This record gives sequence, structure tokens and C-alpha cells, in this order.
Amino acid sequence: MAHQPDASRYDRMTYRRCGRSGLKLPAVSLGLWHNFGDDRPYESGRAIVRRAFDLGVTHFDLGVTHFDLANNYGPPYGSAEVNFGRMVADDLRPFRDELVISTKAGYDMWPGPYGEWGSRKYLLASLDQSLSRLGLDYVDIFYSHRFDPGTPLEETVGALVSAVQQGKALYVGISSYSATKTREAAELLRTAGVPLLIHQPSYSMLNRWIERDLLDALGGLGVGCIAFSPLAQGMLTDKYLDGVPAGSRATQGKSLSEDLLGEAALTHVRALNDIAASRNQSLAQLALTWALRDERVTSVLIGASSVGQLEANVAALDGPPLTDDEIEQIDVHAVDSGIDLWAESSNAG
Repeated sequence: MAHQPDASRYDRMTYRRCGRSGLKLPAVSLGLWHNFGDDRPYESGRAIVRRAFDLGVTHFDLGVTHFDLANNYGPPYGSAEVNFGRMVADDLRPFRDELVISTKAGYDMWPGPYGEWGSRKYLLASLDQSLSRLGLDYVDIFYSHRFDPGTPLEETVGALVSAVQQGKALYVGISSYSATKTREAAELLRTAGVPLLIHQPSYSMLNRWIERDLLDALGGLGVGCIAFSPLAQGMLTDKYLDGVPAGSRATQGKSLSEDLLGEAALTHVRALNDIAASRNQSLAQLALTWALRDERVTSVLIGASSVGQLEANVAALDGPPLTDDEIEQIDVHAVDSGIDLWAESSNAG
């Protein structure tokens, strides 16, 4: 890792402005949903994070300066934040002002009625716990991880406002909110003087729900969009082209069911892989290029189980833009495949 920041390298990176804010994010960001908990060796995750940051001085022309977490990332819950906090202390502390670090709260974190959803009590208590695990005074972005139909939106938004007013978050975001609730949250935040910076929805060639109305809403509001699961929980990689290999995520019940990998779905995936090959890209690289084709998408969140996988995915930015003909070919096979695990939240309201 470079010992001194190199200001000139930022001119070589691919950054996109987040909506109408002053913040720019790298086109590819690193999510710590999987592979950074206590079920994996600390040093393997550390190597990925170090390489992600250092990519800014390689031929890929991109530094992954945005690291995305949530309170319950692990396993066990909280361990990804603890481990990343240790990586900050070990390696990244001198570069804190070059990083965007985000976390979220909304899903189950601890037992009892105050350990999930969108109440003020849960969100602010969770943020304090996250900061303690991360060893930070503040995060750059704090998200409401999902819409809570049982809590007034004014209360959830009020907690986000307080996080900024207390200096514990610089910006706030929401995740898996419908277009309608996004507009309502944005207006409440605007009135309170804390603009909605960003929305984090699931989005991929096999899960295109945001194209119905959410992207239009975000574009109109001037809110950024960072897509998670752009590789459809691994379906848009070469891992499942010939079936379900032993030990894969689908066999472990980790956010991808074997039931989704039927022949009809795999026929589309294989066709998309052929399109990728014609562009001299991997299927994963094509999937990332495709998700970034719309200028309203600020960034895509990738996971990584190894340094090599990280480098291969970031190299998607070296590929040429998609042509109109290629987009038409992709549209034939970029069809809903039933993998939107967050549909209940994003359809609420």
C-alpha cells in the first residue's frame, strides 16, 4: 500500500457525482456483505481491502475508495464492522479523509422489539454501536436499510436527521424503498435541511425493478443510486453456467436458492455469457458494464472473496461502452428471474 496519498491519481479514476450533491463516488464500490465476517480469515479480507484501495495506482485507473457495510454483516452480526474497523486501524487510518465509509440499520441485529426495523430508538442505538465497532467518530453515509411499514416515516427520517445533526454521519441514504416512499422521505429530509444523498436498491440484468419508476424518481429528485447485487447473488458469473458446483453460495443457502437455477434461467444466463465473450469480457464484467450504462446509477457494489476476483470485476471499467445493438441483444435475456429478496420492502407504500 502506498505510504503517502497521491493526489494526482484521482484524475485517473472513474468517479461519478452522486445525484446533485457535491460528493463523487467510484463507479465500483466494495460491499462487505459476505466474506468479511469471522467465518473467513482476517488476513484474506484485509488483503482484499488493501488491494481495493491501492487499485488507484494501477492500470485499472480506479481506486475503490468507498466501503459499504451494515450493522448485521458477518457472520456473526457485527463482525464485518469489527474486522473492517481493525483494517482501518491497521492500514487505512492515515487515509480516512480519502475514504467514504457507509453503514446501515434496519434488519434484525439483536433480540427483542428494539433490535430491527426503523424506530428512532433502534436506528440511533445501532449507529452508536456501529461507530464503536468501526472505531470511527462518524460514517460518511448512514442508511435506513429498509422501509418500516410499522413506524411513521417521519420518525425514521427524524432519526437520520439527528445522525447528521449529532455529527455521526455526513450524509444519509435509504435502501430498498419504493419510488413513492423515496419521494416522501426526500421531501421530509429536504424540509429538515438534510438532503437525501443516495438510494441503495438491488439491480441487475435479472432484477430490473428500479427501471419501472425508481430511477425516474431519483433522477428527478437529484438523488444518487448505488446498485447492490449487480451480479444477481452470483448468477451473473461463470460459476453456474454448467450447473451448481459443490460449495457454492447456492448450496449454502446464502441469499441464492438452487431453485432459481433452473434450465430456463440458465439458458438466459448462458446467452448473456455469449454476449460477454463477444466483447472479450467475462459475464460478471458485462453485468457491471450494463448496470452502469445509465448515468443515474452512481456506482455498483461488488463483493469479493479474493484479490483476483476483485481485480477481475474492477477491470469491467476497462471495457468499451455498450452499443445500441448489444443492449438490444441483452434485453432479450435480461429478464426477471425471481431473485429480488427485497421486493417486500421496495413494494411497500
